[in-house]
Amino acid sequence: MGDNVVARTFRALVESADQKFARVRDVPTYGRGPNHYFQKVFKAYTRLWQYQQENRLKLVEAGLQRWEIGEIASRIGQLYFGQYMRTSEARFLLESYIFYEAILNRGYFQGSKGSMKDLGVRFKELRFYARFLLVSLLLNRSEMVRVLVERFRALVDDCKVTFRETKNNFREWTLVVQEIVRFMKVETAFMNVRPLRYCNLFDSYPSSVPYVARFHAKKMLKFRDALLASYHRNEVKFAELTLDTYRMLQCLEWEPSGSFYQKRQVELNEKLNENGALTDHSGTSGLIDINLVVDMTDPTLPPNPRKAILYRPSVTHLIAVIATICEELPPDSVMLVYLSASGKSGRGNISQMENSGGTRKSSKVKVVSEISHELDSSMPEAPVNNKGHSSDCHENFLCLCPKGNGGSNNNLYPGDIIPFTRRPLFLIIDSDNSHAFKDLHGAERGETAALLLSPLKPAFKGPFGFDTTQNGSQFTFFLTAPLQAFYELVGLSFSDTDSDAYNDADKILSTALSEWEVILCTSTSLDLVWAQVLSDPFLRRLILRFIFCRCVLSLFCPPEDSEQYLPLCLPQLPSSVSPNSDAVQSAVLQLANHLGVAECFSFNGL
Repeated sequence: MGDNVVARTFRALVESADQKFARVRDVPTYGRGPNHYFQKVFKAYTRLWQYQQENRLKLVEAGLQRWEIGEIASRIGQLYFGQYMRTSEARFLLESYIFYEAILNRGYFQGSKGSMKDLGVRFKELRFYARFLLVSLLLNRSEMVRVLVERFRALVDDCKVTFRETKNNFREWTLVVQEIVRFMKVETAFMNVRPLRYCNLFDSYPSSVPYVARFHAKKMLKFRDALLASYHRNEVKFAELTLDTYRMLQCLEWEPSGSFYQKRQVELNEKLNENGALTDHSGTSGLIDINLVVDMTDPTLPPNPRKAILYRPSVTHLIAVIATICEELPPDSVMLVYLSASGKSGRGNISQMENSGGTRKSSKVKVVSEISHELDSSMPEAPVNNKGHSSDCHENFLCLCPKGNGGSNNNLYPGDIIPFTRRPLFLIIDSDNSHAFKDLHGAERGETAALLLSPLKPAFKGPFGFDTTQNGSQFTFFLTAPLQAFYELVGLSFSDTDSDAYNDADKILSTALSEWEVILCTSTSLDLVWAQVLSDPFLRRLILRFIFCRCVLSLFCPPEDSEQYLPLCLPQLPSSVSPNSDAVQSAVLQLANHLGVAECFSFNGL
């Protein structure tokens, strides 16, 4: 009788926790809404986890399976990942990793009695691997990613053999495997070279620190919120994270401390102890001891800007999310909006354009995945009125639809952004029609927006050109990993040069960025739009990398094609950091000479 009471209590706790989890699933991942939902669901899973630990023997005798314990731990990992997506706090991502790693090491989904033939359990295990892969990607745990990919692939193959009568159910999972393999093929070349996140060791330059510290403008803005959205056909992605948003997301976060790279293999006795009770040391979640996370993060770092990640949003959804974030934006703050999408300007699609090295049509490698994200949410769409655009701008838009011109409901016009310029806006448009958004400058409502606009065409050395759908955006690559983008531009790979040569090239670029940082901080002609965001390390780094990108491409591409191959910034940056300035051009010359690729550029007699 006692055992039956224990089993019934456990099932009641599971049902209660699941119901609260379902409510959390409906809360949007953006905005600054109330957090009491998450406190309640964390509390529910704390009680559930403690109860199954304290009554493990009785529950096992009553029929509790190991995969059921794994499912609870997996839900906790999902909760932490969801909190990371809502807050951008790295500690939540680390907590998620800790739980998923424990599930993997303890084989909670493997070998339970009858579970190997249970289709439902196999789907839970597949979803676990997919989610753990996403967390490991975001933490740049390349070794773990490789292990997970191999196990994931083997599990999918085994399921297709074991459940032959339902093998059609595994077609989508086969595509998910292809998707992660494709993602890693593009990203692994430079994955372990240098973190994309802001690292004081690499991105804070001692010689320019005093100038940055003394810099002051009439108005100083704090970078608090960002929206990252992407919509391209056949773009490299995993789940709902595209290669471009993956790079930009990390670029807008602080790198955890050095011990993050030296994480010991820790048996999580205080977190997932097989028999002991759970100890509550976490004032935030009421769930786990975060001592390990404290060892892996730097408490002196300021918080990461909050980021909303949208994959293939509709125009109305995109506008609704921007409106929500703008409405909740704290005073004296700036919002960054990054949009990567194909455009329509009457000039054709980028993948079919002629580029600097030849012509090439994009290959159509279609990879579709349907990973069930139990924390995903959507916002009700609001109607948008696209009327009022001048007749000469009707072709100037970004296309947020699968194929070509999908009608005004799928087209994002520059005018759609104007209402949000009542608040400070830092806008990055990465598109083959990005220059259409030049019209925003001078049309703002209250605040002049800072605009970084990509080239209309990518440049690339060699006869085969550059395919955005296969490699990610070249412009975004320059903004997030400038030296790696330089290598790719001139046709070098990391294996072509030894690590010493690469490190020396990195020092050349770092010295140049430091010098340009001083120039900007001491310039008397720096527009207020740039001056009011220059004190923010993330935005300042984007501006410096834009200067590098613009100069490299201006020296690489034929002058007669400069309009299509060069990025733009509005308002204009000072002439002292223009592509023709000695301070900027000489740094590119030094880098090109060091790597033996000076013949790729025209240096105007330097």
